[in-house]
Amino acid sequence: MSALILLNKPYGVICQFSPSGKHPTLKDYVDVPGFYPAGRLDTDSEGLVVLTADGGLQHTITDPRHKLAKTYFVQVEGLPDDAALAPLRAGIALGDYRARPAEALLTAPPDWLWSRVPPIRARQAIPTAWLQLTLREGRNRQVRRMTAAAGFPTLRLIRYSVGPWTLAGIEPGNWQYADSSILRYTKDSSPASGHRHAHGRHSGKRRTT
Repeated sequence: MSALILLNKPYGVICQFSPSGKHPTLKDYVDVPGFYPAGRLDTDSEGLVVLTADGGLQHTITDPRHKLAKTYFVQVEGLPDDAALAPLRAGIALGDYRARPAEALLTAPPDWLWSRVPPIRARQAIPTAWLQLTLREGRNRQVRRMTAAAGFPTLRLIRYSVGPWTLAGIEPGNWQYADSSILRYTKDSSPASGHRHAHGRHSGKRRTT
């Protein structure tokens, strides 16, 4: 059994261990040798980052052929209705490629939502809404490009799950170990159920040394 680390990455943290100069990095939160992220998350996005010390497992998690579901909660500018989400569900064109069909739902703000630092720059005259998007691919800034192409720019993006693993119960900047064996049985698990397969929470608050 290979261990995983589930990190709730805060906004503004770059998804790498090497120093960046401008941004805090994963090393400021996860001080465990040999673990590396299985997939990336944009600096201006928040939420779940899965880390492993097993190169084969890292490949399994990131290889698009395995089509592991990734679920995001996305605050967008505007109030999309069900018809406005149809292009996302059908596979929206993004110029250089067409995204695969995604599961797209209007949702209430998650009850586990934390305050972002800094807060989003919402325009007072324009309302916002929350979407729950589940993708089985992951290209550079794909979620943001998809919502923009649908006419609803992303204001805040939180990755809630990767495959069977979720950030449920993990505070921003904290992490916990998880069991990788669950992957064999739950590649099509429903991540929004709120179940997590992890144990042993660890404070990963940014070190000041």
